[in-house]
Amino acid sequence: MKMTFRWYGEKDCIPLAYIKQIQGMSGVVTAVYDTPVGEVWELSALERLKSLANAAGLEMEVIESVPVHEDIKLGKPSRVRYTEAYKQNIRNCAKVGVKCICYNFMPVFDWLRTDLKFVHPDGSNSLAYDGAALAALDPDDLHLPGWDESYSKDELGALLAEYKGMTHEQLFENLVWFLREIMPVCDETGVNMAIHPDDPPWDVFGLPRIVCGEADYERLFAAVPDPHNGITFCTGSLGASRENDLVALAGKYAKRIHFAHLRQLKYDGDVNFYENGHQTAAGDVDVFGIVRALVRNGFEGYVRPDHGRNVWGEDAKPGYGLYDRAMGACYLTGLFEAVEKEEK
Repeated sequence: MKMTFRWYGEKDCIPLAYIKQIQGMSGVVTAVYDTPVGEVWELSALERLKSLANAAGLEMEVIESVPVHEDIKLGKPSRVRYTEAYKQNIRNCAKVGVKCICYNFMPVFDWLRTDLKFVHPDGSNSLAYDGAALAALDPDDLHLPGWDESYSKDELGALLAEYKGMTHEQLFENLVWFLREIMPVCDETGVNMAIHPDDPPWDVFGLPRIVCGEADYERLFAAVPDPHNGITFCTGSLGASRENDLVALAGKYAKRIHFAHLRQLKYDGDVNFYENGHQTAAGDVDVFGIVRALVRNGFEGYVRPDHGRNVWGEDAKPGYGLYDRAMGACYLTGLFEAVEKEEK
């Protein structure tokens, strides 16, 4: 296991030197953020990110993420061109020592929350989801926290219209096509692809979701058995569904989990939830049980503390402050050390 930390490049308010000071931290998880989706990342941009990380004493072996162009998800003829660019991005990442790429196949929205600063009794704040608040939104005039700046009203409307009538089966077939295209490049370079589960793991605004739990993983691995086709095991995304047994999933897929996002959430009704500190006692995700299942079943991938609270007056990017994620990293490192020593 290697503990890592999400870093949003040179514009991130958290310096690499601070990340290095977190005990047990091996490297950063980052990406090239200023290249349009579907285009090839310049090798020089990747080399600069790696140079900055290495200068701070950190590795850069995980990219999160190389976004998948919507035309690939939609199955348009242009998907061929965008997939060729994606293949080159895998090759360029491999040239700088990247071993794992996290990606998702969620149409339009790769995450949804209704509150970016849900206030806890202790004064900290975090991301939260309220199903009723989401259902009350007008699909023709959407205003979502964190997404209002991503698309104009016309752009979003046009994109949603393109997905109208898209079935789960069609979207799954488009994912399989994409993976079968890129797997030879993964075999060539040794780079693992780790698909992130849908967040939240259910259909939203009529858009199909196809990576929500065990049945979806079974289907995906049956269609594309190449071991480079793996999972980003996000306990917050999968954990939002009360149907998912995260401990069982961690054990079953430990060797196909190339990357683990370990975080906590607390249920607040049938579908509502808010995110909390990483400790098992802080929510409804059995973080200890998950770590134990991973270790006992041969997990050898990368881990990062995922969404944390903003604490101690910090006003950072929602979910991505320094302090709570640093505490989470130390907690997770301690769990792995304890379980690994117990197993030995």
